[in-house]
Amino acid sequence: MDIRRLILILAVVSTLVTLINGFFATYLVQRQLLIDNTLEANRIYAEKLALSADLFFETSLGQLKYSAALLAKGFDDPHLLQAEAQRLLLQTASFNSVVVVDSTGVVLATSPDTIRLKETKLTTPGALQALKMRGVHVSQPYFAATANLVIFISAPIITEQGRFLGYVGGTIYLKQHSILDELFREDFYNKDSFTFVIDDEGKNIYRQDTSHISEKMAQGALNQVLRRQKSGSVQVDNGSGVNELAGYASVPIPKWTIFTVRTTDNTLLSLRPLMLDVLHQTLPLIMLTLTGVWFFAHLISQPLRQLALSATEMDRADTFDDIKHISAWYHEVAQLKRAMLLGMSLLQNKIGRLNAEVQTDPMTGLLNRRGLAKALDRCVIDSKPLSILALDIDLFKNVNDTYGHDAGDTVINLLALQLRRCCRATDILCRNGGEEFLVLLPSTGRELGIIMAERLRECVANMYFPKVGHITVSIGVASWTPASGMLGLAIKQADEALYRAKKEGRNRVVVACDKVGCYPGE
Repeated sequence: MDIRRLILILAVVSTLVTLINGFFATYLVQRQLLIDNTLEANRIYAEKLALSADLFFETSLGQLKYSAALLAKGFDDPHLLQAEAQRLLLQTASFNSVVVVDSTGVVLATSPDTIRLKETKLTTPGALQALKMRGVHVSQPYFAATANLVIFISAPIITEQGRFLGYVGGTIYLKQHSILDELFREDFYNKDSFTFVIDDEGKNIYRQDTSHISEKMAQGALNQVLRRQKSGSVQVDNGSGVNELAGYASVPIPKWTIFTVRTTDNTLLSLRPLMLDVLHQTLPLIMLTLTGVWFFAHLISQPLRQLALSATEMDRADTFDDIKHISAWYHEVAQLKRAMLLGMSLLQNKIGRLNAEVQTDPMTGLLNRRGLAKALDRCVIDSKPLSILALDIDLFKNVNDTYGHDAGDTVINLLALQLRRCCRATDILCRNGGEEFLVLLPSTGRELGIIMAERLRECVANMYFPKVGHITVSIGVASWTPASGMLGLAIKQADEALYRAKKEGRNRVVVACDKVGCYPGE
């Protein structure tokens, strides 16, 4: 894959990842915004309904108080009682039924007449509580004598002298059409929301699905929230796996709580068209961006492709001129172009240095066997006398065994450095393997070679090596002249002299005989 495709793929992938990330971030922000707005709208609507409900109860209690004051002046007039009951029912439409009850709980007047409770004694919880409290009262839900689930609102009838005569009260049906149904049924701000009301015991007072009225709300997240505050909003699971957004507010007089609820799924229905609209708006920008990416990828990669092609044809004579004519319009290409031109001019020098490295021992920097072979060839060509010193470190295995191979390597490196110091610039130094060294002394006769060997031995013996201390070397000396035969034979004589030096006690110089296998004096 060429660099143009790589740049294009990288740029396209980066662009798409950025756009997808931005699209997803927009989705998350819009989603949370819809949820937050719905929670806030539900809270505000619940507070509005709570305010309306509280106003209704204040108004209803005010009406009942007025009627109670009026009836206290003519409590013995049955016609007045009946007329006032009918007026309360028809004039305000606040109640489903109205009753006037005496102090013993007997019904004196009713409206409408169809409830047929006149002259009966009420024993329902709301009636008994009204008699007991003898004050304004809003009851908890209960089943009335008419078998309807109701709440009962009452005001006491008390004379100017303070005598309790009874009470006047109105009922609101919970499972039939009533003022509460009118108040809570229509959700004017969102058709997908619904409203329900619970009392302070957690029982349903109002719900569009009347089958749940009087049932107690499950002990869940909403109940936990209600214990902490009287109004607010919360996102909860309804217990059936449906996530809901609820706003709630309390009604002080009857101690009710009104909930306005919308499911999260319904809230997020508008999110999909919103995101599609965002995608449609950004699609032209995406296409323009990708086109620009393709153009600049081609523009950036063109000089690099030309340089790469030239690099594969560096053996052509005109490659140098081709590289010079490449348009290097940005920094990196200019640097590469300059490097390639410089590299071509330095290639031969580099090859020469590599050849030198091949002939050099990497640890000591002295010649290796390959370098020695070339040096011997030059000596033969020069045809000058030559002294050969074969040198070996005494008991080097003990150094490695006692101090470790790192210490042994240090000894070899320091010995190589000492050889350089003690020898002439024209002398040839070679590491012949392990702890063995070979020193060739050009234009040097036998006697001078022996002197040089003794000086080397003494220098090493007097030298201190870190951690190891002092070491000694054994040296075998041989000489060669063009007339004495093969140079390799002289090197073998130096090796035999070194072997004798080791055998005779080490730390000494032994001179080789003129023939292989002989000893001095033979």
